[in-house]
Amino acid sequence: MDFGYDARTAELRERLLAFMDEHVYPAEERAREEREALASPWDTPPVVAELKERARAAGLWNLFLPDPELGAGLTNLQYAPLAEITGRSPQLAPTALNCAAPDTGNMELLAEFGDEEQRKQWLEPLLAGEIRSAFAMTEPEVASSDASNIETRIERYGADADGDGGGEGGDGGGWVVTGRKWYISGAMNPDCRVFIVMGKTDPEGADPRRRQSMVLVPRDAPGVEVRRAMRVYGYEDHSHGGHAEVVFDRVRVPAGNLVGGVGDGFAIAQARLGPGRIHHCMRLIGMAERALELMCRRAVERTAFGKPLAAQGVVQNWIADARVTVEQLRLLVLKTAWLMDTVGNRGAHTEIQAIKIATPRAVVEILDRAVQLYGAAGVSQDQPLAELWAAARTLRLADGPDEVHQRSLARRELRPYLPERP
Repeated sequence: MDFGYDARTAELRERLLAFMDEHVYPAEERAREEREALASPWDTPPVVAELKERARAAGLWNLFLPDPELGAGLTNLQYAPLAEITGRSPQLAPTALNCAAPDTGNMELLAEFGDEEQRKQWLEPLLAGEIRSAFAMTEPEVASSDASNIETRIERYGADADGDGGGEGGDGGGWVVTGRKWYISGAMNPDCRVFIVMGKTDPEGADPRRRQSMVLVPRDAPGVEVRRAMRVYGYEDHSHGGHAEVVFDRVRVPAGNLVGGVGDGFAIAQARLGPGRIHHCMRLIGMAERALELMCRRAVERTAFGKPLAAQGVVQNWIADARVTVEQLRLLVLKTAWLMDTVGNRGAHTEIQAIKIATPRAVVEILDRAVQLYGAAGVSQDQPLAELWAAARTLRLADGPDEVHQRSLARRELRPYLPERP
């Protein structure tokens, strides 16, 4: 594994750093002011469209997609340092580059598992940044970290009820979706046009991992009700398009809206979550870097008990520990990206779980100390630290809680030491 940037990564990195300095950081306050003036808090501030135009003109668009026909054609290892930079301004930068969750995972899903018609109808406008999307899996009534608990039903109807899901919809048959989801990222954004919904097509199936399927549900389909916005530690999280509670009341969609095959939902979800987990960890390191920068600035500017905060031993310890932690996390994330490129997501399974456990936990601690250093300002809207902390803390739950990853990782570690079964 080469620890240096290859020529293309180095060039894109310099271009992105300049874009952040020239356009993104100066737009942060403007975006807040414009949002406050909007008729709806879920409308997109005009400055975001301007940033998107500039990013496309600068060749900083769809960087996350490894397929050169769809995106930048970068490997995970090449994309990692770029995603880290966007994490320094998570409310603006990923959206500006069309590299924001949940759309990134949804685009990857459609690129890999969608058929030609699905890609034309939904993937192409997502790649162009013309629409946004949502992934509907989590439910309020069950522990959704265990996908076998999902209660939403996806049932056949009409002429296709006894077939293989290949009907044309309408009176020719299709799927009816019934269920209640929440914390569905992106659903509050008026540009959200489609939900990828996970539900059970075979609730009593012998294999718990073959009970689920996924269907594409247009947001304007009859029976879809976006009921309310869910807050995250008091924040509405506009950059993700909010997190909504959504009810699907016997929503009918054509048979062709099935993604993949019947029973493929669990496998598709795992394929989607692998890259999503590493993308989150990449951006988290960027959040930590910005927090560390703010800590250093604050430490040299403020005086307490007769000397600068930078001269206080405890503050020096915080800063030193933060630097060591960031470097450790970065190396682990880069190793994981390299493994995903060389041996695939399955081969990098242990490392993906390791970074998902380690990165949010450690970054939360760095952000917490930065807040402490800023005092009252640290919990205010005048600094980005409180919102960054809320985002990092939430990622200890999103894409699987810590404990689920720890359980799976421990089982893999223990397996060679367990007695062989007869």
